[in-house]
Amino acid sequence: MPEIFVSEIQEITRQALIAHGAVDRVASEMAQAVAWAEARNNRICGLYYVESYCQQLQSGRVSGTVDPVVTRPLASRIEIDAGNGFAQPAFEHALAQAVAAAKETGTVNVAIHHAHTCTALGYFTEKAAKQGMIAIGMTNASPIVAAPAGKTRVIGTNPMAFAVPDGKGGIAMSFDQSTTTVALGRITMAKAAGDAIPEGWAVDADGNPTTDPEAALKGSLTSLGGLEQGYKGWGLGVMVELLAAGMTGGVASRDVKPLKAPNGDPHGLGQFFMLIDPSASPAFYDRLEALAAAAIEDEGTRMPGQNKRLHDPVDVPDALWDLMVSLSKGPAHADV
Repeated sequence: MPEIFVSEIQEITRQALIAHGAVDRVASEMAQAVAWAEARNNRICGLYYVESYCQQLQSGRVSGTVDPVVTRPLASRIEIDAGNGFAQPAFEHALAQAVAAAKETGTVNVAIHHAHTCTALGYFTEKAAKQGMIAIGMTNASPIVAAPAGKTRVIGTNPMAFAVPDGKGGIAMSFDQSTTTVALGRITMAKAAGDAIPEGWAVDADGNPTTDPEAALKGSLTSLGGLEQGYKGWGLGVMVELLAAGMTGGVASRDVKPLKAPNGDPHGLGQFFMLIDPSASPAFYDRLEALAAAAIEDEGTRMPGQNKRLHDPVDVPDALWDLMVSLSKGPAHADV
């Protein structure tokens, strides 16, 4: 398994996306997002997704050339029509305006619609935090979660992310998590490896607990809290659904088509963000400092997202790196 520097991961991703139809500004932003995920050992949102990006660029399911359209219908609202393109460059395109609006009004909501899956939400919220904003992000996904005690899929894993600036250009805390017990990728990776999953992660198509990942993928993931207290995560998942779909005009989870299918209609997803200017409250950084100090009083404790070791270089499976090399040479060199 080769060790690949993050800068190399970023560059080969950029080359692959350009080779399959993305313009440089789009490819560069997406490559940065892939490298960000790989450095944090988030394989599901890193190189694992690049082949799908390339396939969907080729089929037209996602546009790699569109210019996002940004409007401000209310003083406290920024809307971004991603034009069936990627969410990351759409967010970047509007970030400066959104930050300025938050400084003006105290709080602004940012609604992206007609967007591709955004993979790692933390990439977005950390970008905003580095601009001095408290940032909350949400999106929905393909239906894979039933209500507690039910078996009919209603919502997706519906992740949410939160990032806080440290007042010095850095990040004081950050988290990015699904509202299910585990992310869907943990199930698919277990299936690929031939491994069982722990009881409590999922139920089968009849609503019974299962340790079989294949049965789980035909059934439903449990909401955060598992079989006994999944109502807690269910509430959060429904909240995310209403904001990510309802406040953006994006498709509801039940209407989201398989995200990695090479062909088909554009995803049409929505991503919802709130940016809050911490300077609206003179007490904010004092409270943050006190909380951070209390959080690390015990050995081995930390604020969410703090002191994580970034990986550089990254261990990349041989087959995956070979695929990236092929993708970087264009569709004639890869089975896309």
